[in-house]
Amino acid sequence: MTTVETMKAAVVTALDAPWEVKAVPRPRPGPAQVLIRVRASGLCYTDVHLSQGGLLPLELPAVLGHEPVGEIVEIGSAVRTRKVGDRVGTSALQAGCGRCEWCSRGDIIDCADQKLLMIHRFGGHAEYLVAEEAATMLLPDGLSFEQAAPIFCAGNTVWSGLRAAEPLPGARVAVVGIGGLGHLALQYAKAAGFRAIAITRSKDKHALSRELGADEVVEDGEALARIGGADVILSTANSYRTASDALRGLRPRGSLVVMGAAGPEEDLVIPNRTVFPQMMVNRQKILFSQQNGREFVHEAVQLAASGKIRVLTETYSLDDARKAYDRVSAGAVRFRAVLVP
Repeated sequence: MTTVETMKAAVVTALDAPWEVKAVPRPRPGPAQVLIRVRASGLCYTDVHLSQGGLLPLELPAVLGHEPVGEIVEIGSAVRTRKVGDRVGTSALQAGCGRCEWCSRGDIIDCADQKLLMIHRFGGHAEYLVAEEAATMLLPDGLSFEQAAPIFCAGNTVWSGLRAAEPLPGARVAVVGIGGLGHLALQYAKAAGFRAIAITRSKDKHALSRELGADEVVEDGEALARIGGADVILSTANSYRTASDALRGLRPRGSLVVMGAAGPEEDLVIPNRTVFPQMMVNRQKILFSQQNGREFVHEAVQLAASGKIRVLTETYSLDDARKAYDRVSAGAVRFRAVLVP
C-alpha cells in the first residue's frame, strides 16, 4: 500500500471562515516543476479578498499565499536551470496558455488563461510548494527569506508601477499612503535616485517616512503643489479619494500610477472644475498598474539585496496563520505580515 506524504498548511475550507492549519497531501513536482520547502510566505490583503469570495473564485479547499520563498528540495525530470538546494522565490503567476497572442509576444501577464498559485494549485502558506521552473527566481546571497518574500508581490507591485511611469532622471516621485505598499515605494524611489516625497495625513508616519528616505513629507495634494509638485505620484493607499486629491500636485506631463485598490463602493473621481482642465492642458496621465514583466521582479529583488530596501514585517509561525490572517483582515498589521513555516 502506498503511503501518502503529508505537510502542514493553512487551509481555506469555506468562504469568509477562519483558516484551519491542518495536514494535507504533500505535492510532487511534474517534469518542468520544482518542489520548494517554504521558508517564508508573505501574507497579502489579496489573501483576505480571496478568502471572502472576492477577485477570483476559489476551488475549496484552498491554500493561499503568493509571496513564497524557500529552498528547492526536488526537481522534475525536465528541469534544467534549477537544482536541489537553490534558494528561490515565486509569485502568483505561474504560466500562460502558450498559444494566445499575448503568450506569443512573451507577455503571459495578459494571457486570459493564466495558471495561478492559490487558484489552480496550492499557494505558499504551507510547508512545501510546487512551482513551475520558469516561474522561479534565484535569490541573491545575503537576502534573508523573511525580507525576500514580500518583494515577490508588494515590492514587485510598487517597483514595476514606478518603472511603468518612465520617470526621467532627477524626477520627483510622491507616494500616497505609507503602509504595506507605500513604505516600500518610498524606498524604491529613493534607491533609484529620485527625489522622494511622502504624502500622509498620519502624523506618526512623518518621522518614519524620513527614516525610509523621504526628502519631504506633506499631507495632501495642495501641499504637494506648494513644494513644487511631483512628476510621478504612486497611489498605494486603499482610497481613491486620496489619489484624486494628490492630482492637484501633479506636474506637467506627469503621471498618477494607481496601484492600491479601494472598496467597490468608492469611485476614482477627477474633479471637473479644477483638476480635469489642468490635466488636459498639462498633458498628464493616469496609469493603473499591479505587476509587470519578469525583469522588474529581478530588479526589485536585486535592490532589496543591495540593502537599500527594508521591508517592515511582522512574522508569525504557520501554526499562528489564523491570527496573522485576522490581524491583516482587521487592518492591524501596519506594513507586511510574513508566515514562517
